[in-house]
Amino acid sequence: MNGAQAILKMLELHGVAHVFGLPGETTIGWYKEWRQHSKIEYVLTRDERTASFAAEAYAKITGRPCVLEAPSPGVTHCTPGITEAYLSSVPVIYFSSDIPVNQDKKHGLTGVDQTALYASICKESFHLTNVKEIPFMLRRAFRVATSGRPAPVHIRVPINVFHETAEIDDLYAEPEYQHYPAHRPVADHAKVREAVAALLAARKPVIVCGQGGLISRASEVLVELAELLQIPVATTTPGKGTIAETHPLSLRVIGARGGMEYSNAYLKDADTVFFIGTNTDSSSTDHWQLYGDPKSKTFLHLDIAEAHVGNNFPLKVGLVGDARATLEYMVELIKDGHPDLKREKLDLTEIKRTAIDNVFNSNIPMPEGTISPVKLTQALDAILPANAIVTAEPGVSAIYPSALLSLKQAGRGYITNYSMGALGYSVPAGIGASYANDGPVISFTGDGSLAFVLGDFETIKRSGKNITVILTRNDNYGWIRGEAILLDDVDEPWSTDFGAVDYIKVAEGFGFKTARITSESEIESTLREAIEHPGASFIEIMVPSQDKIIPFVPSWVRAAKKKNLPYFT
Repeated sequence: MNGAQAILKMLELHGVAHVFGLPGETTIGWYKEWRQHSKIEYVLTRDERTASFAAEAYAKITGRPCVLEAPSPGVTHCTPGITEAYLSSVPVIYFSSDIPVNQDKKHGLTGVDQTALYASICKESFHLTNVKEIPFMLRRAFRVATSGRPAPVHIRVPINVFHETAEIDDLYAEPEYQHYPAHRPVADHAKVREAVAALLAARKPVIVCGQGGLISRASEVLVELAELLQIPVATTTPGKGTIAETHPLSLRVIGARGGMEYSNAYLKDADTVFFIGTNTDSSSTDHWQLYGDPKSKTFLHLDIAEAHVGNNFPLKVGLVGDARATLEYMVELIKDGHPDLKREKLDLTEIKRTAIDNVFNSNIPMPEGTISPVKLTQALDAILPANAIVTAEPGVSAIYPSALLSLKQAGRGYITNYSMGALGYSVPAGIGASYANDGPVISFTGDGSLAFVLGDFETIKRSGKNITVILTRNDNYGWIRGEAILLDDVDEPWSTDFGAVDYIKVAEGFGFKTARITSESEIESTLREAIEHPGASFIEIMVPSQDKIIPFVPSWVRAAKKKNLPYFT
């Protein structure tokens, strides 16, 4: 058996159904065997960046590690997706093919120390030099990627390894590492009891969930705990969907990237905050200001990553363990120890409805030639199918759906990349989502981001998948423009502006069904038509830049109030 055959067999044994990537000279030997001996579907992209982001999104939705591959010339192009996966705790098994062993030391073309390159953004980085080691290395890769805090693993494969042969007698997989989390350790029992006591004693507690709750598939038990103790549940933007946002105890999104004034204010007034599966980063905490004086609150924190627990806030109780397993134990303790527990029912429905309706009905005048992104999100919220996946990326394309789109059921129905926040994410994530989910995919993007990935419109068209790309266009890097003008008092014109492009013609050139929305009355019908279209659709809508109409970013809203600018809150 040669190396290429062994790798393919091990991937099949681990239940791999799709691999994202594109070819190069160093992978031809692998592709040859793939075509002849494997039914794993290969998703060909037009850029390694796209493949890396698609793999990250696929793993998020499926709950299984996704396989990414890239040839040696494109090895550096995968760093954005691998970095996002690393910071998002998403397992990707990343194969980078390479020139023959040690030829990089001779300055062979495309040679670079790939192992060193990826060591800092992967849990482990292997250099595969022996065919007989393939089964062991791949078992270890899946085990490392899915255990503890999930994260990518990098495997460097020199071209000669694909062709070399050996007798291999240990072709088997470990089934528990075909998904993540592979194991579910419960936090220290004594500390769990402490946390339960603190929640029972709290006057105004709140739960804040990051995407660790989604990774752990903890939604059901989270709701059970919240209902038992009648505790409101907020989520960070990456954690959106941990609880159905229509649930009476859902506060919806909080923080600096889509948190609304009412939800952020609730956190400031809380006396006890229970963090679950969040690293309490700057985005989710408004640069750690969201909770007011930390000395005035009781903080509890549950996370699988010990380094995250208590990293930014002083804790009464720190819990290191799997979210679902630990919450199940908490619920068990409460039910056994307090069988007659009764709490006053909380219902946040009216608070949420009032806040969102105020935004939907605000009718802030838009600059000439632009349409409100609020109206766009409002229309999508009304018609979004239950099985749809929405992807979005930093900037105006993410802020409005993060705040206003209502996920009516728990799960990964909404995906962003607010762990690293690189542009060019949403469209590739939409490609990954389309292979992970049978429903339609809606990808929000801005024109600054779209320019990174236009080539992969061909990938979308070729796939035949139901993907609608919505371009919220303003002909500039709006986020940077907003930061500069609102917070740094930079005068216009700013260096973020760029020339207009006829994106409709571009999309038509790739074979997309296209539409340009020019009035609010067209929004709903255009969205419906695109989502119902079984193939590739593209919608363009001109929106104001972030310095003209201020979205849900607390620091910007504060600046807008001082400068007397229109804003949503």
